[in-house]
Amino acid sequence: QLQASGGGLVQPGGSLRLSCAASGSIFSINDMGWYRQAPGKQRELVAAITSGGSTNYADSVKGRFTISRDNAKNTVYLQMNSLKPEDTAVYFCNADGLSIGGRPFASWGQGTQVTVSS
Repeated sequence: QLQASGGGLVQPGGSLRLSCAASGSIFSINDMGWYRQAPGKQRELVAAITSGGSTNYADSVKGRFTISRDNAKNTVYLQMNSLKPEDTAVYFCNADGLSIGGRPFASWGQGTQVTVSS
């Protein structure tokens, strides 16, 4: 289970930090990531991070967003700076790995709304 938090309303140029904590019978987590979906658009990858800390960003957020994770807490973060109105979307976290017992899992969080508007 993934629980996302940290969304809200912010003015253009502002910052927000999203958090997503994984819980349950988790043995290990491989990749974690953030996706977003704006009204009328497809869900798109924003940023991803491997268990070793390698990161990947959408071109539209490079230099403004930073993804990080705390493996001890099974938590992934997304620091969003210099926000633009086009960043407005519902943001979803995602994680995949192995559960206790060895079964693979891939889970989505419930989504958190980010609105950038003056």
